[in-house]
Amino acid sequence: MSVSKILVPLDGSKNSLRGLDHAIYLARQCQATITGLYVTPIQEPKTNDQISYVERYLLKHASQFMQKSKKRAAQNGILFEDKVLYGDEGKKIVNYAKKGKFDLIVIGSRGVGTVKGFFLGSTSNYVLHKSSVPVLVVK
Repeated sequence: MSVSKILVPLDGSKNSLRGLDHAIYLARQCQATITGLYVTPIQEPKTNDQISYVERYLLKHASQFMQKSKKRAAQNGILFEDKVLYGDEGKKIVNYAKKGKFDLIVIGSRGVGTVKGFFLGSTSNYVLHKSSVPVLVVK
């Protein structure tokens, strides 16, 4: 199996950064590119609508985290593309991976979800079981 496109779902957690670090390592070995995907659990803001303080905070956090991730990849010589989507995290990740024809998804085992006691986070569990693209779960 040849790996040239790696998708890394990011949410601002330490585990998602660990996933990014593993993806960077793999990308260096395979000369692959990385796409960082940040899915916010809000509706996509329309240009005429006012956005709430919470929505503004989430979007700012997503932007800052993606910049940090892009810098981290660039420091290791890896081409990093960022993408922000809105809605249900698991479904958006699986659909984006399939449509983008990615070779591999590298995802942290748990993110910033509300339930931290599970062995595998709900989003990573969903992606692992629903994706047609191979998934590497980083703990």
